[in-house]
Amino acid sequence: MVKIGYHASHEQFKPSDLLRFVQMAEQAGFQLALSSDHFTPWSERQAQSGFAWSWLGAAMQATPKLAYRVVNAPGQRYHPAIIAQAAATLAEMFPERFWITVGSGQRMNEYITGDKWIPKDDRNTRLKECVDIMRALWRGERVTHCGFVTVEEAKLYSRPEIAPKVIGAAITPKTAAWLAGWADGLITISQPKEKLQQVIEAFRSNGGEGKPMLLKVQLSYARDEQTARNQAHDQWRNNIFDSKVLTELKTPDQFDAMGELVQPDELDPFVRISADLQQQIDWLQQDAELGFDELLLHNVNLQQEEFIEDFGRVVIPALTQVISPGEISDRPFTFIR
Repeated sequence: MVKIGYHASHEQFKPSDLLRFVQMAEQAGFQLALSSDHFTPWSERQAQSGFAWSWLGAAMQATPKLAYRVVNAPGQRYHPAIIAQAAATLAEMFPERFWITVGSGQRMNEYITGDKWIPKDDRNTRLKECVDIMRALWRGERVTHCGFVTVEEAKLYSRPEIAPKVIGAAITPKTAAWLAGWADGLITISQPKEKLQQVIEAFRSNGGEGKPMLLKVQLSYARDEQTARNQAHDQWRNNIFDSKVLTELKTPDQFDAMGELVQPDELDPFVRISADLQQQIDWLQQDAELGFDELLLHNVNLQQEEFIEDFGRVVIPALTQVISPGEISDRPFTFIR
């Protein structure tokens, strides 16, 4: 049975608001939460970017029924030994509730260190080095390494009994094939079905068969169609460009300049915009049929309370139980505020 998660977007909301949202999501029936991990928002209009690792400790304590995942790019802004320590601490305190998802990163987050922003192939090599280092530290080994990152006689003393899974992030079939052999699973983003199928096939046929697959779903739901579309355009139009572009821009101002070129209807291939809950259910059922184990829902607009409430009342039961939306649409649902 597919599991449904809530995406906690640090770029769009204050950490205190996100804590309230995941508490609401837990009550509404979400089973998971995915946390972004940025230094910089995607747009000056978003105007937030809390520190994910501080927030995760508070959120996991406040929502004991939710499992958590975090998107992270070790190797430049973060030294892998420090991320290994942070992940080990969460996994020790909250056993089997925490996985780390890793990718090669975006320039806007990583260049703040002043280190050179290296090409994609080198970033992939660096990422694999970092994962090997983290896993060795979780095994209790003393690690010395010299490559794209340097580690000297590092050893973790507080370690979990069960190490967190390392889920590899991929948008293209090429990257999915590359990480299939060493990652514990795949995370990708919603895109047209034929492109998603290519990513899945590349992952499965190169060593990923049987491993968990996670899908981050970009959607815009509000109780009226125009709000859903207008706010999707306001909040997420900067993010629809090819990853080769998005990984190279440096500042929110540059992202905003790119976003000025985007018209509201151009978001449709990238964000599922609809005020119709049955349409949202149908789209998510198609994702589940592709074989994804976890659907991590990012409502890209600012209407988080009504999204959580309505999806908890209608969408999640329809996806996780043998109940039609008509049977549950009139059920009372009250949040503890």
